[in-house]
Amino acid sequence: MEINKSLPSKVEAMVEYKEMKHFKKWIPWLIPFFVIVNVIVFIITMYENDCPNNSVVCIARFLGRFSFQPFHENPLLGPSLLTLTSMGALDVHQVVYRHQGWRLMTCMWLHGGVFHLLANMLGILVVGIRLEQDFGFVLIGVLYVISGFGGSLLSSLFIQQRISVGASSALFGLLGAMLSELITNWSIYEKRLGTLITLVSIIVINLAVGIFPHVDNFAHIGGFISGFLLGFVFLIRPQFGWIKQKYATPAYPSLVKSKFKIYQCISWLLALILLIVGFTLGLVALLRGVDANDHCSWCHYLSYSADRQPDERDMLEQWKIHNILYATSDRFQDP
Repeated sequence: MEINKSLPSKVEAMVEYKEMKHFKKWIPWLIPFFVIVNVIVFIITMYENDCPNNSVVCIARFLGRFSFQPFHENPLLGPSLLTLTSMGALDVHQVVYRHQGWRLMTCMWLHGGVFHLLANMLGILVVGIRLEQDFGFVLIGVLYVISGFGGSLLSSLFIQQRISVGASSALFGLLGAMLSELITNWSIYEKRLGTLITLVSIIVINLAVGIFPHVDNFAHIGGFISGFLLGFVFLIRPQFGWIKQKYATPAYPSLVKSKFKIYQCISWLLALILLIVGFTLGLVALLRGVDANDHCSWCHYLSYSADRQPDERDMLEQWKIHNILYATSDRFQDP
């Protein structure tokens, strides 16, 4: 924080106090609430899975209905694909041909297993609480949900032969927002270069993990891009000089008159346009059944799931899921 040293100490103290009020800290409750919801949904999913009544082999059978599917079926200690699909996992076939667009939202509250859940919830708590303290529950809550939706949208355009679940798209949205917030509010931070390098390194490492099996990296990338653009729109801060000018006495005017710098306004407008255009084109392409891999010959290298073709066991499992769901729900329509 840079303060005009020519101001008398009394006025200087008053301005600092006003600035602190303008940048007040919020009490975080929404992000912890989201974490609790994710945990509760996972417990419900395991209850619905009921491994002992549906599988010959279960892990931790002493847990009864909450025991896990065998490792060869789910290495993350979790439910079956059928259970995840019936609970609202992202399945492009259901979204496009059965008009179940709600899966783009519900999938971000489901998790493939205990390891998956713990990793995502830890990251969301670490990143999300810090952002909610600085910007409040409304902005961060909206950012979380839209980022999750953006990750689901990009995933559904590139990975169409497998189901996808998890809050990692929202987590990457929070990371992207943290990065854009640092960039757009660059002038108000100290040691900003070191912070930037650290943050970029964390993001790159986490995106690199997406090339490993059982990871939907397109959901990560879509969530990150959505959160990065939303950060420019939602998390822009006014200049300290404008705040001092607003609250200081007329005898001590500030040299800064504009609330935001020019580059902040330009980035805000560009990010808003890109968000609107990107989501519109993505939804239109998805509803038309477009496979984005046909238009990007190298994109499949960004995610293991997109790079590997489904084997016979994968195809049989998906066939069983589609047919069982069709037989048990009168809402489904033939494509």
